[in-house]
Amino acid sequence: MKNKKENDNIIRLNPEYRARINRVLDYIEQNIDREFTLDELAQVSFFSKYHFHRIFSSIMNETLFDFIQRTRVEKAAYLLLSDRDKPVTSITYDCGFSSPSLFSRTFKKYFSMSPSEWRREKSNRSQENSNSDQSISNNGKAKIFSPVYVEYSENTNRWRFSMNTQQQTVEVKDLPEMTLAYVRHIGPYKGDAALFEKLFGKLCGWAGPRNLIGKEAKFVVVYHDNPDITEDNRLRISVSLVVPPSTEVSGETGKMTIPSGKYAVA
Repeated sequence: MKNKKENDNIIRLNPEYRARINRVLDYIEQNIDREFTLDELAQVSFFSKYHFHRIFSSIMNETLFDFIQRTRVEKAAYLLLSDRDKPVTSITYDCGFSSPSLFSRTFKKYFSMSPSEWRREKSNRSQENSNSDQSISNNGKAKIFSPVYVEYSENTNRWRFSMNTQQQTVEVKDLPEMTLAYVRHIGPYKGDAALFEKLFGKLCGWAGPRNLIGKEAKFVVVYHDNPDITEDNRLRISVSLVVPPSTEVSGETGKMTIPSGKYAVA
């Protein structure tokens, strides 16, 4: 048992391993509406099937199957509230479930209620709590169809200011497709200014020598999960910089594409 824990810690501390697994997380997130095979995801990670499965579990503290299933059902939980006119059947297939019955069973396993009950109960609660100064999770997110929330700024000073502001103005904006170089954190982050400074420092430490930070630099903080749905220790955030699509990344720094669309922006 001790050797396994030591091996897991060694794997988690390897920045190249984390970057490869992050690449898989991005791939799953972008293709959540369909089935995946172990061969396919292992190829994305550039690991063998055996090593990929073991390394994924060590870094994520859950199996590949558990992560995919949880991501599907949590996205569905979000969509049930953010797009209340969308039929449950459509959400079923959009989140990669093969049938409504499988979706209903899986959803009830996670949330102890059916998808329809979730939509009705949570929608009523949100409506009771809503007002003109409502928080991001009850206001901005409920009005858009992307499960990703971003903080977007033109320079580092404004970015740092926004991280220290308790009441932020949130708008729903149309953003163009963006290629982002990022440093990711998985786990609690709320109120942890030191964490954001550390992530931002890592990103700038990588981007600066590559002349990617100029006066027009655009920084983006991507929140991949809804904290009202996902457990704190599984929340994912990516502190990012908009870069040219041809940018090559290395080490812990990853690269992803955010599609154009409506986003909650602070």
